[in-house]
Amino acid sequence: MSTEPNKNPPTHKLPTQPPREPTPEIQPPTTSKPSLNLLTSTTCPTTSPPKSPDPRNRDTPFFKSAQWTADGTTLLTLTSHPSIQTYVLPSTPSSPPLTPPHPNINPPLPEPTSSFSPSPYFSLSHPSTQYLLTATTDHPIHLTPIFSPASPPSPPSFDKTRNRILPPHHLPRTHFITGTTNLLALFDISRPDSLRSTPLLKIPTIPSTRHISKGNGIGMRGTVSALGLQPTGAGEGILAAGTWTRWVGLYDIYRSGSVIANFSVKSSADHEVGIKGKGVVQTIWSPCGRYLVVNERGSEGLLVYDVRGTHKLLGWLSGRDGTTNQRLGVDVFPDQNGNGFEVWAGTKNGTVVMYEGVGMNEEETKPTWGWGVNDGESAVGATAMHSSGSVLATCSGSWKVAEDDSSDEGSSDDSDSDSEDDSSSGKKPAFVVEETSLKVWSIDASNGTAAQEFEPLEGDVEEKE
Repeated sequence: MSTEPNKNPPTHKLPTQPPREPTPEIQPPTTSKPSLNLLTSTTCPTTSPPKSPDPRNRDTPFFKSAQWTADGTTLLTLTSHPSIQTYVLPSTPSSPPLTPPHPNINPPLPEPTSSFSPSPYFSLSHPSTQYLLTATTDHPIHLTPIFSPASPPSPPSFDKTRNRILPPHHLPRTHFITGTTNLLALFDISRPDSLRSTPLLKIPTIPSTRHISKGNGIGMRGTVSALGLQPTGAGEGILAAGTWTRWVGLYDIYRSGSVIANFSVKSSADHEVGIKGKGVVQTIWSPCGRYLVVNERGSEGLLVYDVRGTHKLLGWLSGRDGTTNQRLGVDVFPDQNGNGFEVWAGTKNGTVVMYEGVGMNEEETKPTWGWGVNDGESAVGATAMHSSGSVLATCSGSWKVAEDDSSDEGSSDDSDSDSEDDSSSGKKPAFVVEETSLKVWSIDASNGTAAQEFEPLEGDVEEKE
């Protein structure tokens, strides 16, 4: 048998593969400059006469937070007095100019509060929907009418230990969720026994409060200071709860009524990214429900987590100076180009910064735009985006230690030295509110005068002199 190789190889050729197209890259956020119009603004009214004519005292109120109602017609604000004030705006708030809104002032709250929420089905044309949940320190949670302060409230009054409340937008409209020390609770006000303080569901955040180790390291120990419900249309959203001890817990309230995961944000904020923090004040989900933004008090940025996998840190938002004990809220909105989502945040220096493409970057994300709400006189406590995406409400105000009249030099920011001098002399430090305002802005408005442009930011926001 011949073993010679075949000298005439086959003439057919294998089909050639077409060249592989490169993977399309994610387009960076747009750099075009939208215009900005100030539609209207107002100052914080005084609900009661001050105890002293000297403005340098804590009797001068300022705006602490603001949020829109579900129908987008009304702004609810919380002041430092404390009281809740209601501002009704025109049906088309993006058309300037607007006259300064006149507040409808509800009765003053008995104690300071940082948690209130209107009904998720609020409608200005239906008085039966115009109710408000408030939770004040050492008092029961109350359900009161918004526009009828003279009429008696129709309350259920619940357990006075509740600290945070959240009426979920995607659960039945008769339910709301509360958080307190080592406990979450779900209430149903449609039940016949709803006037009692017994919740429909209780979820302890630690196994036991009796043991000396308070759960023996299992669970999420501490006072619940933030609640955020995942926006899903099926009504099966995950509840994200944050604590002053810098822990975040994910809970399945709707189906199993149990914990999904607990994790600490301390190592991520302090060591991985270096933005630090002093306790969670807000947990807010992205519009798609995939990412969780964690907002801490005294932090220099925001943390972004991807909850679909191992609940590890996805990235962080830098350049947002929140190094203050005051609560500074943020808001989110879908990105107009479909690249992630937008985050709007206020700073302690009187500016607002906006981030585009959040969720598309696994590392640091710097601010895309920013502008000054005031001249750096007070912190921006809240940014509330209208459901239309073209109107933004901001509220600003904060206390500062006043300068001594007897000294020719000094700064209101030098609070440590003033406090020490006053404590040694037995004199209480005086406080002053340099600026407080509620402003409504039109973004990229086609009409109006004196349009202000956003300034693109290369890095961190610089404090104005």
